[in-house]
Amino acid sequence: MIEKARRVLEIEAEAVLALRDRIDGAFSRAVRMILDCKGRVVITGMGKSGLICQKIAATMASTGTPALFLHPAEGIHGDLGMLMKGDVVIAVSNSGETEEVVRILPVIKRMGLPLIAMSGQPNSTLARAGDVFLDISVAEEACPLGLAPTASTTATLAMGDALAVTLLAERGFSEEDFALFHPGGALGKRLLLRVEDMMHTGEDVPLVSEETLLRDGLFEITSKKLGITGVVNGRGELVGVFTDGDLRRALERGYEVLERPMREVMTCHPKRILRSNLAAKALQRMEEFSITSLFVFEDDQARVPVGIVHLHDLLKAGVI
Repeated sequence: MIEKARRVLEIEAEAVLALRDRIDGAFSRAVRMILDCKGRVVITGMGKSGLICQKIAATMASTGTPALFLHPAEGIHGDLGMLMKGDVVIAVSNSGETEEVVRILPVIKRMGLPLIAMSGQPNSTLARAGDVFLDISVAEEACPLGLAPTASTTATLAMGDALAVTLLAERGFSEEDFALFHPGGALGKRLLLRVEDMMHTGEDVPLVSEETLLRDGLFEITSKKLGITGVVNGRGELVGVFTDGDLRRALERGYEVLERPMREVMTCHPKRILRSNLAAKALQRMEEFSITSLFVFEDDQARVPVGIVHLHDLLKAGVI
């Protein structure tokens, strides 16, 4: 059983890797055709290919390319009415001869809609009808009977992902854009919440002057319960931070360090985040530098902090 399962994965992996050499001028033309589209990308396919088409349409729709799935059997019974001028059609059929798909091709042509054909047979009816042909052929199916679509549907999905992700990059699609289409659940929280939605402000921000003695600075750390205090100069600009970890390292020099000013024991060049940044970016910076807090600023030029965000705040908000 283990060897059979491994062989399935080998066949499907080889099918996907074989697509690399087919990313050529035809692929570029397909991407450009979709970028120039004034309407939607309508993706159609029957049976197992149809299920893959639904996934491709969903991926495109969530990454900045308006897309929908058209069931070809329903299409020949009235649903072709969803097609409109300005659309681009992607038709998928491994054989290129699927009856329901072939029957809607004349309508697509009559409406003058650009057609991207995805098929495993370059001489098929579908391939010849396409303005662009994308070859999704596979050397063999993972099904030992050679009947159930397996490697071919995997290859089709991979080609669809290649289109969607390339389009995403060409459009300059950002995390903020992605967040607009994913407001629900944990993903929505991670992408929609911004630092300003959860930061501590005002009196809750732990701050001491650079002349404050370390022993007095400890009261600020303890009272604000964030395990950190910022150190500011006479203009209120953040010049350093002091954490529980800094305290442990300082005490290794002896207890007399408690009488030293914060400017002598603080960590300079503290990490920062902007209030408008996504909370997920704050988490990324905390993980990158192995820290639990970030002081928050209005913009890149600002030196006076407007707040602080702690790892626990991200945890409570469900960002993690």
